[in-house]
Amino acid sequence: MAKSCTKCPLSATRTKVVFGVGDPAADLMIVGEGPGREEDLAGEPFVGRSGKLLDELLVEELQLMRHQCYIANVVKCRPPGNRDPKPEEVEACQPYLEEQLKMIDPKVVLTLGRFAAQVLIGTKEGVKKLRGQRYKGTDRLGQTDGRGFWIVPTYHPSAVLRAGGGVMLAEMRADLVRAKEALLDAPPSQGLT
Repeated sequence: MAKSCTKCPLSATRTKVVFGVGDPAADLMIVGEGPGREEDLAGEPFVGRSGKLLDELLVEELQLMRHQCYIANVVKCRPPGNRDPKPEEVEACQPYLEEQLKMIDPKVVLTLGRFAAQVLIGTKEGVKKLRGQRYKGTDRLGQTDGRGFWIVPTYHPSAVLRAGGGVMLAEMRADLVRAKEALLDAPPSQGLT
C-alpha cells in the first residue's frame, strides 16, 4: 500500500503520500512528475499555482472539470528540492503507476513535463520535441487489457508559469486540444510507436 511505502529514501522526507485524485472511471488521466511542496502538504496532486492553471486549461480547452479526470504523478512522494526523481525512486513507484493505469483504464494519458513524458513513452527526448503529437501507450507500464491508450505530452504548468505564458501557453493549449481529439478517437492497437 502506497500510504505506508518505504521502498525508497523519499519516504523518509515526505509529509504525505500523494497517490492520485479524481474519477476512477475517467477517460483522461493526467500524469505529472512528482509532488511539490504544496502537494506534499495537502496529499493531492496539482493544488498550487500549477494546479490552478491546469484546472483553468482543462475547462477552457477540454470542457472538463478536475474531478472528471484522474490526476497522478510518476512518483508519489516529494523529491527534496523538487529535483527530478532518481531511477531507483521511479522503479520503486512504478508498480503504483502501473496499477493506476490498469484501474483507471484511460483512453488518453496527458503527460505534464519532460520527466512524465519520458517515463511513459520510454524515451530520452525532451518535451519540446515530444509535444505536438500523440503516441501509442499500451504495454509500457502494465496496461494488459489490449485496449491501449493515447499519450499526449505537453509542458508542465509550472514551466509555462515560469515562462510567463506566451508561446508555451499557446502550445500547451494546442496539446490539450490534441488530447480532446484523442478522447474522441478509438484507442490505439497494441504496441508503442
